Amino acid sequence: MNKTLDHTNIWELLERKVDRMMIQIGDKSPHVAPPDSGAYDDMRHDWWTSGFWPGIQWIMYDMTGKEHYKEGAWGWDERLERMSVEENNFHHDVGFQYLPTAVMKYKLTGDPDGRRRGLAAANFLAGRFNLAGRFIRAWNQNKIGWSIIDSAMNLSLLFWAAEETGDPRFAQIGIAHADSLAKHFIRQDGSVRHIVSFNPITGDVLEALGGQGAGPDSAWSRGCAWALYGMTNTYNRTGDLTYLYAAQRVANFFIANLPEDNVAHWDFRAADNLGAEPRDTSAAACAASGLLELSAALPGIHGRSYHEAAQRILHSLTVHYATWELSEHEAILLSGTGNKPGGMNVNVSLIYGDYFYVEALAKLQGWKNRVF
Repeated sequence: MNKTLDHTNIWELLERKVDRMMIQIGDKSPHVAPPDSGAYDDMRHDWWTSGFWPGIQWIMYDMTGKEHYKEGAWGWDERLERMSVEENNFHHDVGFQYLPTAVMKYKLTGDPDGRRRGLAAANFLAGRFNLAGRFIRAWNQNKIGWSIIDSAMNLSLLFWAAEETGDPRFAQIGIAHADSLAKHFIRQDGSVRHIVSFNPITGDVLEALGGQGAGPDSAWSRGCAWALYGMTNTYNRTGDLTYLYAAQRVANFFIANLPEDNVAHWDFRAADNLGAEPRDTSAAACAASGLLELSAALPGIHGRSYHEAAQRILHSLTVHYATWELSEHEAILLSGTGNKPGGMNVNVSLIYGDYFYVEALAKLQGWKNRVF
């Protein structure tokens, strides 16, 4: 494949691949596919990744107009809603679940139930806001004062709800949380903390935790991707340059620390010999999609440089990490890393990596109906 991405040829490959995935995956709610079998697992519908597979199908429908993609994606927001009235574990990631399902469905079809479900999810997310610390609480159980960088991406649900209803409280909560992310999570050099622990009563910062990164002072690459994309989205919704500058700091750090093949290691500070550390194609795909948003927000040479970086990442993913020739493999990208410190999902395929790869390629094709 040429060094410049051939969008048409890639899109033809992608259509064939997703059509096979629809037969292979069916109604499963996928998260991880190991390299040996290549078969995606089937998670509960309240698991944080449950929106990405239908999200891929909605993008494919929007890009092609082919009804089978719409039919495959249609019922997923209803399944999530049914789960929400049972005992469940929904948390800060409802944006990942409802934006590519309910909100996308409403955006593309005008379906009133999609709108209603999206707004209910936004209300749920807003209810997790801690007023003293100005943060959205992560996870459930006893981690009452924890917040995580992943939440940067879920803020799009709040900004959409504010625009849709005219109720400013959603955007006010999103801005307050984004301010905390910019202040406490994103370092001056552009590296990013995964977890910050707050005193939930006073709001004081207690400590930073490594989480899925190599340690409290490390630079988990997917966390950097969440931050650069999420801060760009917040700038696009608010026009506040604070978020644009934060996104640029993270983007510059991410790009400067990429290896020769432009696909990030799982943590930029994991070891002295990064060459021995696994890649994370999900971080690369998310960063590429975020870089395309950042490039569109900036005029001239600055925007072009981010666009070119995104293209380099996508070219490498397409040529070196995709499963075009592996017809039995249910995922698109190989070599993802989920949680290396936890000993889980290393050198696997990850559905969110697939989603953000498809999203980024669609943007290169002119796709406009974003939800993140």
